[in-house]
Amino acid sequence: MERGLYVITDETLAPGCSHIHIAKESLSGGAKMIQLRDKHRNGGELFAIAREIRSLCTLHDARFIINDRLDIALAALADGVHLGQDDLPLSAARRLAPRPFIIGISVGTVEEAVLAEREGADYIGVGPVYPTGTKTDAGPAVGPDLVRAIRKEVTIPIVAIGGINLLNVRDVVTAGADWIAVISAVICSPDIEAASRKFVTLINS
Repeated sequence: MERGLYVITDETLAPGCSHIHIAKESLSGGAKMIQLRDKHRNGGELFAIAREIRSLCTLHDARFIINDRLDIALAALADGVHLGQDDLPLSAARRLAPRPFIIGISVGTVEEAVLAEREGADYIGVGPVYPTGTKTDAGPAVGPDLVRAIRKEVTIPIVAIGGINLLNVRDVVTAGADWIAVISAVICSPDIEAASRKFVTLINS
C-alpha cells in the first residue's frame, strides 16, 4: 500500500450527496482508497451501493474498503474491511478472509498498533489526530506525536484520521502517515473533486 488519499463516504454529513456521488467525485480528484461507511441502511441496500462503488474503484485503479460489514465486503468483492476495536476480532476476520483481502483496524495507542500488526492487520487507522466532530465517540485527539511513535514500532501502513485539513495534512504525513483519511474536509466541500485533488497534491509533495 503506497501513500495517498483515503476518502470515507458518509451521507449523513453531506446532505444531498449519495455514497456513489461522493466516491465518484473523490476518485476523479485522485483518491486511491474509498471506504463505504453507513450505519443505517439494511444489508440489501448496502450491497447494491457497494457493487456500484466497486465498479468505480476498479475503473480508477483504487482500493475499496467497507466499514464494519465483513459480510457485505466479501459479497460485493470489495478489497477489504475496516474494523473498530469493538467489532469482529481481527483474528476471526482473517480466518474468514485470507489475504490478499485487506483488513484494517482502528487503534488509539502504540500497544494496540503493535498487537494489530502481530494479529495480521494490513493497515492501522490512527486517530483522531486532531479534534473532530465527525465521529462523536472518537475520543480525545492524539496528535501527530502518536503517529510518529507508532511509526517507530510497526511496519504496516498507517492511515491517519480525524480533523485533518489542508493546513495540517503535511504535518501528519511528515509524522509518518502513509495514507490520509478524510471525511468532512472533502465530502462537505462544494467541489469534492477539487478538494480531493488539493489533498492529493499536498500528500505527495
